[in-house]
Amino acid sequence: MVKGPNGEKGKVTKKESFGDVIRNRRRQLDMTQEEAARRIGTSVAYVSHLEGRKRHPSAKVVIKLAKVLGFEPRELFLLANPQTETLIWQQATPPHSNAWYVFSQDENLRTVHHITDQELEILSRVAMMGEVRSPTDFIFILNAIRQALSK
Repeated sequence: MVKGPNGEKGKVTKKESFGDVIRNRRRQLDMTQEEAARRIGTSVAYVSHLEGRKRHPSAKVVIKLAKVLGFEPRELFLLANPQTETLIWQQATPPHSNAWYVFSQDENLRTVHHITDQELEILSRVAMMGEVRSPTDFIFILNAIRQALSK
């Protein structure tokens, strides 16, 4: 979401190209290409090429543009790089329903199963490997690791 100069809200839409979105937003903010270029540390020609779809921005430029133009960086990045959307994990559910979040926040479970900080770190790496269905699956994984290491 973005807020305009008068507090109105806007949103990046996939119907417009990256160049169209930044041009329209820059104009909405009464900002010249020269001012935008100065604020993101590039040339006026580069901003013109971005708006005209002749150049592709780096992630660094996208982040700077998002800040200058008032966009959510992630939304602007995905608009500039639509092919990456399937590669970026999007949290479809609130964090409190995520198995790792629930498991890592349960102090009672940690106490009952005598989970050390080192074991918690290992399990956090397991969580990054893919989606674990439930918090109790982490106990199963931990017990398998403990059993493998005790032999």
